[in-house]
Amino acid sequence: MKVHVKTVGCRLNQAEAERIAQGFVLVGHEVTSEESEADLLVLNSCTVTSRAARESIRAARHHAGQKIVVTGCHSEVAPEHFADADLIVANAEKENLVALTTRALGLEGFALGADYRADGALHLYPLVLDHTRAFVKIQDGCNLSCSFCLTTIARGEARSRPLGEIVAEVRRLAARGCQEVVLTGVHAGAYGRETEGMADLGVLLQRVLEESDIPRVRLSSLEPWTFRTEWLELWPTWGERLCRHLHMSLQSGSDSVLRRMRRAYRADTFASKVAAARAIIPEVAISTDIIVGFPGETEEEQRESLAFVEAMGFASAHIFTFSPRPGTQAATMAKQIPNATKKQRHQEMQVVAERSARRFREPMVGTVQPVLWERPDDAGLTPGLTDSYLRVHSRDPRASRNTIASVRLAALEGESFVAEWVDTEEAQLLDR
Repeated sequence: MKVHVKTVGCRLNQAEAERIAQGFVLVGHEVTSEESEADLLVLNSCTVTSRAARESIRAARHHAGQKIVVTGCHSEVAPEHFADADLIVANAEKENLVALTTRALGLEGFALGADYRADGALHLYPLVLDHTRAFVKIQDGCNLSCSFCLTTIARGEARSRPLGEIVAEVRRLAARGCQEVVLTGVHAGAYGRETEGMADLGVLLQRVLEESDIPRVRLSSLEPWTFRTEWLELWPTWGERLCRHLHMSLQSGSDSVLRRMRRAYRADTFASKVAAARAIIPEVAISTDIIVGFPGETEEEQRESLAFVEAMGFASAHIFTFSPRPGTQAATMAKQIPNATKKQRHQEMQVVAERSARRFREPMVGTVQPVLWERPDDAGLTPGLTDSYLRVHSRDPRASRNTIASVRLAALEGESFVAEWVDTEEAQLLDR
């Protein structure tokens, strides 16, 4: 049977989608990138914004004769939107999706093997599905209650995977040739915090780097209140293996808006952690998420947020227009912002964010950076990514997929750099 796995939303959803795909491969089915030729469509949905919810509903449309299984956050909070699905799998049962699907739909070719536990859940068996990097899920769920967010409802309480399982998964990925892993979760920085005596994210990073030879480790989204500045000492120790990129979700640069959002920090706390990172990690890229048009947001609060974002100089920013999610406190707050005003504020914030991104990129012209090369496009242009999350491209045949090579960033074209290859002697001197 041919299976196509679709995902909408965050990197955690992508990590889960890869594990779902590997599960079908392990029991003898074929995973295909062509949706139209699949016998079974599996959708991992998202509900973080109204746009993500709409995209999830559209993604559930399937061809005549196809079976469809839906899981993920939007099917958790609004299962009625997937009435045509043959099966809806709860987030709590996502690890068992392959076994549940097989039993519910009567699929042939299923046999429990050594890669399954008695409860039907998959043992870790990493499969890199034509990727240069892989997402490794380290935790799930959230114990907080931000007023705009459905995550706690959709994914439940925080729970972390055993450290040994994560290290073993990274080691197997490295053995299969994977060059980079992204450690991801709802709150990756909260790893281990729900269990007294459990290792935290800093210990996990240390163990992954010590006990595997994976060339690169990248962190996914971190919350400012969970990020411990002592973790920063890992970067000088491990050099290029630990990517110089931190994504910390700001949401707003206005303290009064942060209070209404029920965020567990204030702008000065966020700024101090950014300053600490920049003091220890040269050329570190700090990226973020920002919400504009939150209920009650005044013009003064918008100006405060704009000024703070300008001062932070983010390497990149994902800007979201507030959309009320049913079941959250923010959906029923007074003083909802008109759509026209939200659109204007989004545009204002976008201008500041793009200006900040240019200020980060432009000094990188002429520097030599390690690039992980990806699959060439049809025109022969090979894209790549530096450890600091800068996009690079090259037509040189030495830009070989799934390899890391140091190149000079010769010029900036739009948001991507043109690579210039350095000679072997120069590269060796730069690596010392």
